Amino acid sequence: MGIPMSKTAAPAPLLPEAGDANRWKALVFIALAQLMVVLDATIVNIALPSAQQDLGISDGNRQWVVTAYALAFGGLLLFGGRIADLWGRKRAFVTGLTGFAAASALGGAATTGTLMFGARALQGAFGALLAPAALSLLAVMFTDARERAKAFGIYGAIAGGGGAVGLILGGFLTEYLNWRWTFFVNIPFAVVAAAGAYFVIREPAGGRNRSPLDIPGVVLSTLGLVALVYGFTRAESAGWSDALTVSMFVASVVLLGAFVLVESRVKAPLLPLRVITERNRGGVYLSLGLAIIGMFGLFLFLTYYLQIVRGYSPVKTGFAFLPMIAGMITGSTQIGARLMTRVPARLLMGPGFLVAAVGMLLLTQLSLDSSYAALLLPGMLLLGLGMGTAFMPAMSLATLGVQPRDAGVASAMVNTSQQVGGAIGTALLNTIASSATAAYLTGHLAGAGTNRGAQQRVQLEGLVHGYTNAIWFAVGILAVAGVIALTFVNAGRPGSTTVTGAGSADGEIAADEMPVPVIAH
Repeated sequence: MGIPMSKTAAPAPLLPEAGDANRWKALVFIALAQLMVVLDATIVNIALPSAQQDLGISDGNRQWVVTAYALAFGGLLLFGGRIADLWGRKRAFVTGLTGFAAASALGGAATTGTLMFGARALQGAFGALLAPAALSLLAVMFTDARERAKAFGIYGAIAGGGGAVGLILGGFLTEYLNWRWTFFVNIPFAVVAAAGAYFVIREPAGGRNRSPLDIPGVVLSTLGLVALVYGFTRAESAGWSDALTVSMFVASVVLLGAFVLVESRVKAPLLPLRVITERNRGGVYLSLGLAIIGMFGLFLFLTYYLQIVRGYSPVKTGFAFLPMIAGMITGSTQIGARLMTRVPARLLMGPGFLVAAVGMLLLTQLSLDSSYAALLLPGMLLLGLGMGTAFMPAMSLATLGVQPRDAGVASAMVNTSQQVGGAIGTALLNTIASSATAAYLTGHLAGAGTNRGAQQRVQLEGLVHGYTNAIWFAVGILAVAGVIALTFVNAGRPGSTTVTGAGSADGEIAADEMPVPVIAH
């Protein structure tokens, strides 16, 4: 059963490009751009100690190399999504890539900490334009259910595994070249993707949002998201009771509350509430954000565990994450993509998040001498397999059923849930780990006496104790994400034929199926 059409509306014609191989060529460049953006979130982390030393950045300010990127990216995503709807997705995509390449060149050539912080903020700003444009291009270009499943399978694998790829690439570049190449490496990615997109992508005509830009919505959403991300980032270093931390959280609640009120009243809202109030999309945004909270925390803890506790080199640490990447690719392309057209999305997302929780559960058993092959490898494999299986239908469902003119902002909501989830996960779980470590050392360090070797062992045990405590919280968060996906997401399996994407005034998904949108010329 498709979405009922208006009695006065003529059936929308299929895209002329429906069988055009150009769409698959375009997917290569969109996927390349997405890989660049996702890996950039982690590639700099491994290079940070070297960059800090070269540029003379203080310990108190080094967090801004990560925070400046997160603030600009997270705060401007909704604005970037709406710009893509206004300008056209292809134009926004190419502009975002060009700007990201220029900002990367500036970061690689930075001679002061201030210049580095500015370059990272610019990367985040252009990333906020690029990321939603990339996802919305997929949403409007791949309209056949089976082709859409394959395309989003590839995209989901990259979105999920790009962070781990960043760790490997960052390790190689830092160890064998220098930290500046973690920035310069973006330039060929961006140039190739921009050139390919310019010549290959044929964005369907129509569906562009010609409404005037909602300036109050832009200001309120940007300031609200920046306050939220900064609040969690500051909590990691200054504590949850810090006056500025609390002020940021209060400000974010007030600003985002005012944003929702404004959006419900203006004629051309930045974020039409119909995009997030439809239960399937709302369930996707919420469950995906929670899953990212758990996953980003694990990246952080396993990186520290492998390098500090086990003494792995940056390159060896990167390779240790390969099972997670393999699991994500397998789950996304071989399980999610193959089953997406056969089973309801909730039966992929819910079990996927729960399998990831089981993998996380194994990692709560970490100790100083845990076997990589017996514990870390199966844990990361299950985590990657589950997340890859869940990511693919989540990415697709988040943009299904929206009106074409809302595709950019709906895509931005996917990226917003990921970016804000990453910031929250890093701060929340790191705070839990630090508190648990401090408590362990208080109770055990005295028993080590003056023996330096015994003291070092207790300190390492304290670190692992903190990691496992935080990972337990991540297990619970992933379990909640699975329950939300099973409860909220009630769309059935996608139909085998292409149907119109705007079946109602609000462009909502029918309760019993996931229609695939078609953009008519």
